[in-house]
Amino acid sequence: MKELGYYNGRIGELSEMTVPMNDRACWFGDGVYDAELCRNYHIFALDEHVDRFFRSAAMAEIVMPVTKQELKDLLQDLVGRMDSGNLFVYYQVTRGGGPRSHTFPEGKGNLWVTLTPRELNPDFGPVSAITLADTRFFHCNVKTLNLLPSVIASQRAKEAGCYEAIFYRPGERVTECSHSNVHILRDGTLYTAPADELILPGIARARLIAACGRLGIPVAECPYTLKDLREADEIIVTSSSNLCVRVCRIDGAPAGMKQDDLFAALHSAVIDEYFSETDD
Repeated sequence: MKELGYYNGRIGELSEMTVPMNDRACWFGDGVYDAELCRNYHIFALDEHVDRFFRSAAMAEIVMPVTKQELKDLLQDLVGRMDSGNLFVYYQVTRGGGPRSHTFPEGKGNLWVTLTPRELNPDFGPVSAITLADTRFFHCNVKTLNLLPSVIASQRAKEAGCYEAIFYRPGERVTECSHSNVHILRDGTLYTAPADELILPGIARARLIAACGRLGIPVAECPYTLKDLREADEIIVTSSSNLCVRVCRIDGAPAGMKQDDLFAALHSAVIDEYFSETDD
């Protein structure tokens, strides 16, 4: 099977799967999700992603239909059904279904899973980015299905011929990107936005911070501004699909690209860890 879908126990080809119209994903986008790469049938950073998935569900007050271990076992079983073990593993839980009402229905959530072919390109980048005002709400630490501002920002980046849109809040505080976390290197230190309600605490972000620890690179989890971003020695975006990517232009102007050796060391540490954990 090349692509696979799962919905509350039903399994089939993704293109043939259907869901009830009264699922609250259809009414309100009322759910949370997580996703990660899989290589050689090994799901990368599975424990970390499942832990975050359950945290998001708890913050959204969604009743999970499975335990953490049951979900891990299910994902591994579904991966094992695929023709290739190099995949993008996506899963979400919605608040259930029923007549359209803003208040919560009783009962457990609905679990969705999709598996699609995906390979990590370790040499992806450097990339360009634009900056946009962050118009999202104050629950960015919940990996919610409500992604309209990020969808619009991604489209603006695409129209500008860029890979990402970097968000900033009033006072020009940089938060994160439309589908990535963003970090800067300055004077040998990695600066990354604090894991508060304005960003999603990415798993790739955590892996980058851990790589800094192994390499002896200081890390400052503190706010920084658009001015800091534009004047940084290096700008790095991290996500579950592209683990460590270098930025070379911001809003059409050259940016970063000043510490080749330091970026190369961090990039190698993150990518090598991925390949090590997913080898046969």
